[in-house]
Amino acid sequence: MIYKKQVSKNVKKIFILIIAFCLNEVNSVEFYTEKPAFLPSCKIYEPGFTKCSTNTIQKLIDQLIIGIPEITATFGPFDPMHVKNIIFKQDSTEAASIRANLTNVFVKGFSKMKIKQSKVSKKDFSWDTKIFLPKMRMDADYTMEGKILLIPLQGKGTIFIEIENLDIYMHTIIQLYEKGGFTFDNITNINVDLNMTRVRTHLTNLFNGASKEVEDSTNKFFNDNWRDFYEALKPIIVETVEGILYDVMSKVFHLIPANFFIEDIPTSEKLYGKANTA
Repeated sequence: MIYKKQVSKNVKKIFILIIAFCLNEVNSVEFYTEKPAFLPSCKIYEPGFTKCSTNTIQKLIDQLIIGIPEITATFGPFDPMHVKNIIFKQDSTEAASIRANLTNVFVKGFSKMKIKQSKVSKKDFSWDTKIFLPKMRMDADYTMEGKILLIPLQGKGTIFIEIENLDIYMHTIIQLYEKGGFTFDNITNINVDLNMTRVRTHLTNLFNGASKEVEDSTNKFFNDNWRDFYEALKPIIVETVEGILYDVMSKVFHLIPANFFIEDIPTSEKLYGKANTA
């Protein structure tokens, strides 16, 4: 009887070790050497490529929402996502002159992301992507001083910015390189342009809590004049969206070879006249 219990304990230990080993193997994968089942491939030199590419990127986003272990291990959950702190300074303009520091920044809404179009240049393989989010919300702790819409501000508290019907146009510049017999995309820059139908915001402890009545009226003023408020804080919002997309896409495209997205993508040597390697 004692022998059977000992065998049972040893089996459990072995089972736990196997699971731990498998998890470590998943997290330590440098890049995929086989195309994942969730990802359809396209050929850029065949008709219908843009439609195919749009579907492929949507499938990738859908899988990110479900979870790609190698991405989640380093990036965390896709929605809500914790992004790096934002330090912001805008020199005096008509809309704002402000210094702000945002910490504990969380962004919600990317799980509802829809890819409206994904085009790839045959010349340099840069991307032009149209994205739609029904709603994006950013919550953070803030410290701020300066002025927005001629209103002098100084405070330390919490802030949320909620954007409805957000259209994102993203231009992504890449450089091809080779690793392990595959071609990869290295993202060198991302630029976004944003359009929306509404922005709502709320800041607590404005004016360091000196007057709740003034704080409430200031928040109401910002929401009543949301277009002007957005223009004042546009650099913060654009930087946040660009940072999220750059961080996620960089990790994805260092993990999944470009060959699995575009079957007939050229090597870096063919495109540039010299080979780039990792």
